[in-house]
Amino acid sequence: MALLGTMIKTLMAALLALGALALQAEAATFSMKRGLNLDQWVTWPAEDKWGDRQAILPYPEWRKFLEKDDLEALKNAGLDFLRMPVDPSPFLSDRTAALRDDLYASVLDSARMINRAGLKVIVDLHLIPAGGNRKIGMSEVMHDSTVFDAYTELVRKMARTLAKEDPKQVALELMNEPTIDCDENGTDLWPDRQKRLFAAARASATTLTLILTGGCYSNAESLARIDPRAIADDNIIWTFHSYDPFLLTHQGASWAGDFIPYVTGLPYPLTAVPKAQLDMTLGTIRDRIRAEAPWARQSGLLAYLDEQVATIDGPEQLLAVMDAPFTTVEAWAKANGVRPQDITLGEFGMIRKEYGNGFVMPAGYRAAYVRDMIGRAEAHGFSWSVWSYGGAFGVVDGFDGEKAEPDVMDMIRSLP
Repeated sequence: MALLGTMIKTLMAALLALGALALQAEAATFSMKRGLNLDQWVTWPAEDKWGDRQAILPYPEWRKFLEKDDLEALKNAGLDFLRMPVDPSPFLSDRTAALRDDLYASVLDSARMINRAGLKVIVDLHLIPAGGNRKIGMSEVMHDSTVFDAYTELVRKMARTLAKEDPKQVALELMNEPTIDCDENGTDLWPDRQKRLFAAARASATTLTLILTGGCYSNAESLARIDPRAIADDNIIWTFHSYDPFLLTHQGASWAGDFIPYVTGLPYPLTAVPKAQLDMTLGTIRDRIRAEAPWARQSGLLAYLDEQVATIDGPEQLLAVMDAPFTTVEAWAKANGVRPQDITLGEFGMIRKEYGNGFVMPAGYRAAYVRDMIGRAEAHGFSWSVWSYGGAFGVVDGFDGEKAEPDVMDMIRSLP
């Protein structure tokens, strides 16, 4: 009986150990709580200069402007990770063929630099549209099978580049804001493409946490259309982005459609100012649309302005708009057994100033919005990363050497 008792105890201990291992396997190796997105490009060299070592390296370009002290300041502000956008386009350009290995090595060195400053890092493959200074961008990768194959190989090589790093310190995001599956016909192309990218990355980096997302600009509704069980891997973090309400967060952004460039001066929330003052601001926006918008678009833009304002002009309406992405993702996570700590709000923020636009969003509104979004993310148990260090949405830097107002970073420092 003593021998039998010992065998039973040994068996129970083994089963408990296996259970512990199973629980460990369900969690992503990489973990994070509070973060910030670094900048992608600042000087925007044209593609014909990408073969010039001095123009393209070090990479990403923030390495030319930020030092160890700048990164350590972010750590001291209470952040524990940075999301590091890496534009894949140079890796897909013939111009960089002779420098390709140096580009991968520079990304690795940049990730290590962030780690040395005491911060974890997500290497974020961050496609943007092609344009005057580049031939390949998001649309080409999404709609040209040959280019997508090349992008898949890029993902494989980037994973291989990062594979030997500490998986508790470095993670890889396979694509930022895929632009497919947004149409009304309900196309569902992204899940299969993401599986291809995942397979390429996992084959090269078996222990690295991979960041996956939904289609259509990584919005919450698209994430909710993903079946996480279709990818048999627990070392995954799922991401979504939210800039709701867009009417307020993107004021004056010239690249965000033909409506929002006319919209400036709205407060956050709309009830932050007396109604007479809000009506005056809305009247100025309407006058701007009538004076500057194409005649055929004016009535549609004016109607759209009224429609958007109506969705957020009261506390309850605004609350519903801002809560919706979080409740959508939470419901999806519960239905699919995804833990809150394996979900991140990868981007959110409020514009400070569009380049060349004289309007500057009051810093108090920006800090209030970021605070409210952080509160929502943390209430749901999600990690978060603000967009971004500099540029139009900058919380540290602005444009052309100017500094952003300290309000947003001061608010982050004050978080409990």
